[in-house]
Amino acid sequence: MLKSDTTFSSFELPMERIGDDSGLSAPEQAIRTDLAAAYRLCALWGWDDLIYTHLSARVPGPEHHFLVNPLGLGFEEITASNLVKIDLEGRVVGDSPYRPNAAGFVIHGGIHEARADAGCVMHLHTEAGMALSVLEEGLLPLTQHAMRFFGRIGYHDYEGIALTLGERERLVADLGSHAALVLRNHGTLTVGRSVGHAFVEMFYLEKAARTQLQAMASNRSLRVPDEALAALTAAQWINDLKSSGDREWPAMLRKLDRLDPSYKD
Repeated sequence: MLKSDTTFSSFELPMERIGDDSGLSAPEQAIRTDLAAAYRLCALWGWDDLIYTHLSARVPGPEHHFLVNPLGLGFEEITASNLVKIDLEGRVVGDSPYRPNAAGFVIHGGIHEARADAGCVMHLHTEAGMALSVLEEGLLPLTQHAMRFFGRIGYHDYEGIALTLGERERLVADLGSHAALVLRNHGTLTVGRSVGHAFVEMFYLEKAARTQLQAMASNRSLRVPDEALAALTAAQWINDLKSSGDREWPAMLRKLDRLDPSYKD
């Protein structure tokens, strides 16, 4: 068991392998395909950051294994087959020539361990997300998209690059049961029951952040709805999420299929 004071000396996790991963189940293959699609869509919309930041998805089953990107590949290079499966100790499951990102393991491993509902976790360093992360007031309920996160977003203070396991306890506590987290002076994070759900949450968070920054840049007075209206709108979003499934995600996959279906490889 890794100790909370464990600190990784570089971005690469130590190469330690367990198990045999020669045969993939149909549910795991489906998760791999969705997660690879999310990476490609992030690259398509300019949400990537060279080879850094990370998206993860839980592999169905009791083992608490999850999939992450190989450190060294750009988001546009991610495919279903080159995603790396790791366990909660950071060990690679099966045979892969790649090592995962240690900071990704610290962030994602903690959330997957603590949140049974965390089917997918997305962490990005977009310009809008980073700009939002330096605003003391955080995300304001200025728009319908922003009000989706009213009472559903946490804030985590910056502690340096996330290479220490002790930070994951504080990060998980700051996230709580929320759908989103602003990592101060760093970036943004969303959690969803599925890849499609986490992606849509990030889409709306990113759009809300960009809109707030544009409005603030106008140097005009901001019209901020009262908390009762923001709470009502958030409740409407949540009620819709209970029945909508992943309504938007198939359209995103069709878009990607038209452009480049190689993410499925």
